[in-house]
Amino acid sequence: MGHHLSGLLLIKTLPDSSVRMVFSNEVGFKFFDFEFKPDGEFKAYYVVKQMDKGPVIKTLKKDFELIMLRKQDVQAATVRQDDHSMYYIIKRPKGFFCYITDKAGNELERMEIASPRKPIVEAIMKNYKNGIPDTIGITHKNFSFTIGLKRIDR
Repeated sequence: MGHHLSGLLLIKTLPDSSVRMVFSNEVGFKFFDFEFKPDGEFKAYYVVKQMDKGPVIKTLKKDFELIMLRKQDVQAATVRQDDHSMYYIIKRPKGFFCYITDKAGNELERMEIASPRKPIVEAIMKNYKNGIPDTIGITHKNFSFTIGLKRIDR
């Protein structure tokens, strides 16, 4: 609440297909170090003391699972479309996940976690280069928490 963090989020897929995610500031101070295993297991190796609270870690875990398409049974998705977009809706115990692509289904434009009545989290992806978005924005609708990611090429 009322805090702003800036830095580098490094994401690496390891040989065992797990994904390691480290967020640090520009001078190397680490905020968190997470691992997402292929079997769905999650491990927080390090979280800075001010962020080391269950609800914060749970929120970050859910947000990153959403944009990495983790723990999603895409075969169970209901598909709908309109004049501009395709909607892939996956039910969850208290609502659903919704992945929205362009009409051709080539680019993922937006993702949502929603309750039965309204969106809870919205993530947008823009400016694709070689099939990977240049910009990702995650916004929570029921409290003030946003994550903005901008890709840096080596």
